[in-house]
Amino acid sequence: MIFDKLKKFEIVFDSPEMDCPPVFSSGDVVSGKVVLELSAETKVESLKLHAEGFARVHWTESRSAGSSTAYTQNYSDEVEYLNRREVLLQADNGELTVLSAGRHEYPFSFQLPEETLVTSFEGKHGSIRYWVKVKLHRPWATVKKIKKEFTVIEPIDINTPSLLAPQAGTKEKMARIWYRNCGQVSITAKIDRKGYTPGEVIPVFAEFDNSTSRSVVPKAYITQTQTFLARGTMKQKRAVVATLSGDILGARRRETWHGRAIKIPPVGPSILQCRIIKVEYTLRVCVNVPGTSKLSLELPLVMGTIPLHPFGSRTSSVSSQYSVNMEWLRMAIPEQPEPPPDYSSVVSDEDAVQSSTAVQPEEDLSGVLQRSLLAYVQEFRLRPPPVYSEVDPNPQPITMRPRCMTY
Repeated sequence: MIFDKLKKFEIVFDSPEMDCPPVFSSGDVVSGKVVLELSAETKVESLKLHAEGFARVHWTESRSAGSSTAYTQNYSDEVEYLNRREVLLQADNGELTVLSAGRHEYPFSFQLPEETLVTSFEGKHGSIRYWVKVKLHRPWATVKKIKKEFTVIEPIDINTPSLLAPQAGTKEKMARIWYRNCGQVSITAKIDRKGYTPGEVIPVFAEFDNSTSRSVVPKAYITQTQTFLARGTMKQKRAVVATLSGDILGARRRETWHGRAIKIPPVGPSILQCRIIKVEYTLRVCVNVPGTSKLSLELPLVMGTIPLHPFGSRTSSVSSQYSVNMEWLRMAIPEQPEPPPDYSSVVSDEDAVQSSTAVQPEEDLSGVLQRSLLAYVQEFRLRPPPVYSEVDPNPQPITMRPRCMTY
């Protein structure tokens, strides 16, 4: 049979390191070769390559049209980022090409669009993917197809004025138990900048004023929000990726954090330029007053891919500048890490009510965070690191003291 003649049919991308898949960005040249290995002489009509890149979203929702009528509503949309075609083998006069037995290689090369692409992403309700597809046409045979994806990471340089600007806020509320006021609680928090990279430590400066008659526990969380958009409807998935817990704050007491540290785990960069998919991060500082709703203050974060330059900002803390050195891989954090809580235990009751109509209940994103395309710790080679749930390949010594941090 003719299929027996084709022993190998594969796509191989050119890569500086044999064991490391290549990573591209806007304007880069994607190159490689298509390998054919034949066991006997074979006639070929053509060998064609098609490079594509799409952002796609899709989900379904159940609707009710009455007491006994229900239907399913589909939501989907897509954005095209790449569409390139190339003929690798085809006779000019339309005749067949005869290939001898053995190995044949056909190089290819094309440039990604100069305009900004979007970082590769994989989520439950959508994805951003780039791939190369090759079709082998032979007479009296079905078309043989192969497909291979490649990764795109759009650089986000945190050494820009907007991402180096400090972020601060204040929030307060009157705590009520049933219909009785039990005092006021307030939060004031500040971080030295908006942009960070995975592996960095964020020093949190905060003041908690508990004027209530109850004890409270101040906490801080880094949350990731994935937003999917289609046909004017929004679907969101939230997850807590890092936590920081303070000491119990007694009634009518005040506590100050002088740069308490929360470490950013291996997470994907922010995605802000896609029309239908967004990935955003927030530092949420909150207190939970027993018997009443939470008080929560949010400070926006942007996860970048280009670390802070050592002289990038006079206002940046010394601990933040370890992002340009491999030392940050070994820095300790104050508390022993613990599994992040569910997002529902972090968000305040008011926020939950406001989002309940537009956002579905949160689901576990552990499957999403296990995707290597989502986890890029910067080691100056843009190589995907272990996922958050894996064992740290560079464990931190228990006896090592934190550097450049005060508590």
